[in-house]
Amino acid sequence: MESQIILILFGSFLGLLFIGAPITVALGVSTLISFVYLGENPIKFVQIAYTSVGSFPLMALPAFILAGALMEAAGLSRRLINVAESFAGPFTGGMSAATVIACLFFGAISGSGPATTAAVGMLMIPAMIQRGYGKGFASAVTASAGGLGIVIPPSIPLIIFGIAALGMPPPPAAVEAHGTFQSVSIPKLFIAGFVPAFVIAGSLLVMNYIIAKKHNYSGTTDGWSARHIWCELYRGFWALMAPVVILGGIYSGFFTPTEAAIVAIFYTLAVGALIYRELSWEKLFNALETTTWLTGRVLLIMFTATVFGRLLVENQIPAVIAQGMLAFTDNIYIIWTLIILFLLFVGMFMETLATILILVPVMLPVAYSVGIDPIHFGVVMICTLGIGFQTPPLGENLFIASGISRISIEHISLRALPFALVNTIAIFVIAFVPELSLWLPRFFGY
Repeated sequence: MESQIILILFGSFLGLLFIGAPITVALGVSTLISFVYLGENPIKFVQIAYTSVGSFPLMALPAFILAGALMEAAGLSRRLINVAESFAGPFTGGMSAATVIACLFFGAISGSGPATTAAVGMLMIPAMIQRGYGKGFASAVTASAGGLGIVIPPSIPLIIFGIAALGMPPPPAAVEAHGTFQSVSIPKLFIAGFVPAFVIAGSLLVMNYIIAKKHNYSGTTDGWSARHIWCELYRGFWALMAPVVILGGIYSGFFTPTEAAIVAIFYTLAVGALIYRELSWEKLFNALETTTWLTGRVLLIMFTATVFGRLLVENQIPAVIAQGMLAFTDNIYIIWTLIILFLLFVGMFMETLATILILVPVMLPVAYSVGIDPIHFGVVMICTLGIGFQTPPLGENLFIASGISRISIEHISLRALPFALVNTIAIFVIAFVPELSLWLPRFFGY
């Protein structure tokens, strides 16, 4: 029975994708076909889907999207970028290094890779081109660094992973073999993402320096001075306080991630309207329109992907796949290699949030079976899928960078390959050294 369901479910899903159906349609139709084959009442589809989008933690999703859109409209993102640029100085690759740092700053607010690429790229790509950087390189480094937006907390994909993993407790056999696993929580995932985000950012900075040295790309023409840095820090103080307020409130236990997202909205409204005075009614309505469009798109994917995942679990398909992988090998490093390579491949063709919702029920039991901590697994999964933003054919960051620089995606893709390679090496390091993800949550007593 399991083999027949696997064939019908995945066969119809891949067939629909092949003929060009949207991923939401492919997920929903393939699940309905399987429901009919199993003799299930189709109303169950609607019940499961409704439950999936009615959880309290999921409220953080539209709230963080709105907070990121408002911060761009209110001028906070521009001030963060100015702070990052002030640290660049005249050093080799300084402008592109500032772009990586700016993506870290903005990612700590938006939680989205494409939003980070758009906000930083609109300012930094033209600035780099003006200072003699190649268009392809400027676009590639921005698209690659934009992926940091889903790793550095608060990360929207980490929220989705946390929601998906909450309903996937470790099987008794895994607990018996490897002991008790950590419980999954969104604050714990957030804090576990900090060190890996800086590891990936460091790898990007190293590759940036190598390429910039080869092409003689320099930093700012104004030089470097402590006074300039201090002035930009002063001007951007309230922008820099945004991630401090958001993350400080979560980790201190003062409010939950969902409440933190609401606090971020009101903080941005107050700073944009009363302090920076750049938030007009027009910008406010544009931010709301952007949030509505993105939230609807994400929730529609969640609606169908959750039912798809539930069907997998109820028919024990993840257990079958886990047994197949473990029959091949039980070496944790080989398992990690297979998981990372598979996620890299899938990330090239599928939207990140849908991938998380589809693959968590399939791959988390495999991780439990070899003793991989679910928090560590979640961080590695999100880091790996982040590379998909900078690789064709679906790389959203490439499309955004291409639109800003007005050069072809193929041209940018070739120049993004070295950054994708160094990112992949960093992910293997994060996977093979669990403490990079787990020591900070333990330090804070999670």
